[in-house]
Amino acid sequence: MARLVLKFGGTSVGDIERIRNVARKVKQEVDAGHEVAVVVSAMSGVTNQLVEYCRSISRIYDAREYDAVVASGEQVTSGLLAIALQELGITARSWQGWQIPILTDDVHAKARIERIDTAELDRRMKTGEVAVVAGFQGVSQRNRISTLGRGGSDTSAVALAAALGAERCDIYTDVDGVYTTDPRIVAKARKLSRITYEEMLEMASLGAKVLQTRSVEMAMKHRVRVQVLSTFEEAPGSDLPGTLVVDEDEIVEQELVSGIAYSRDEAKVTLVGVADRPGVAARIFGPLADAAINVDMIVQNVSEDGTTTDMTFTVGKADLDRAVQVLEKSKDELCYRRIVADSDVVKISVIGVGMRSHAGVAQRMFKALADRGINIQVISTSEIKVSVLVAEEYTELALRALHTVYGLDQA
Repeated sequence: MARLVLKFGGTSVGDIERIRNVARKVKQEVDAGHEVAVVVSAMSGVTNQLVEYCRSISRIYDAREYDAVVASGEQVTSGLLAIALQELGITARSWQGWQIPILTDDVHAKARIERIDTAELDRRMKTGEVAVVAGFQGVSQRNRISTLGRGGSDTSAVALAAALGAERCDIYTDVDGVYTTDPRIVAKARKLSRITYEEMLEMASLGAKVLQTRSVEMAMKHRVRVQVLSTFEEAPGSDLPGTLVVDEDEIVEQELVSGIAYSRDEAKVTLVGVADRPGVAARIFGPLADAAINVDMIVQNVSEDGTTTDMTFTVGKADLDRAVQVLEKSKDELCYRRIVADSDVVKISVIGVGMRSHAGVAQRMFKALADRGINIQVISTSEIKVSVLVAEEYTELALRALHTVYGLDQA
């Protein structure tokens, strides 16, 4: 008998029939003899509607009351699923974040979990009761409902699995696993049976939408085995039908490259003709940091005479206008000639822990893009990834080319 945490996203519980379907899946695990806790999101579209209610009343709202409103979506789903399980003869009870409790800091709308008191939950589960937990929420130090930010139900599930000592955390969604790249673009993309925490973290942060980044960070920290699988598809005869996110030691032989991610949520900013003197980078990026604008890829080109430099970097597409505005206000201090902004770019990343022990991975990427006439605008690297910025019009061509070059196409 194992202890499992099952998490179901918004599309999985999108209507009453889907909630009944989830209840049947939970019953299968209970019938197999497992102790089960379930974490649920709000029904698809509900959180967006609740957020809009807040915004329609006030553009600058109290974050504590915002949390009280948006957390109600998960409360509804958890109660409905508990009722559906009871209809199937399963002993079940819904739990809100404050009832467990899931204790967080006081940063409303993007709270971080500090501790989970699982004593009562643990006792109930040992008696065979299924705990249906409202994801995305907790209770702050000041005894107010708090929420973890969008996608926070994944984080709730992984944190609960860690606190309960669960054997595995199964994340049920509308895809059947983690693919080598987006199968909607690359028909030859294949599902991975296993992927390391580090690779999944890079993929999540670089554009893959399968898992929320914070949940992967937490899984890696607490070594929680996470499985991504579909609510809507069955995989008969398979003990682990989805993709298992695990420690590197659990994968016998690493692939050179495990996946290729892309993000269209990028914009490029170039400051042309910046005076090249000590501290210029701090003067550029300091005001952006003060405005809570995250800067990602950075490249600097110094002029031949060494007097000026061009500074190019990327920001989130939604932050482009604000970034330009901040930099224009600092023009006299920065002494640049002009700003060039470009939102028609995409970041493409090749990811794999096998890169640590193999040379030439980046060169292969650069050659494949060059052979297809794709110009690289910015490059950044880490131990297990190489990212490039290219014109958005080349997204599909670049993904397909790299997928083939690294041998990821289906056999």
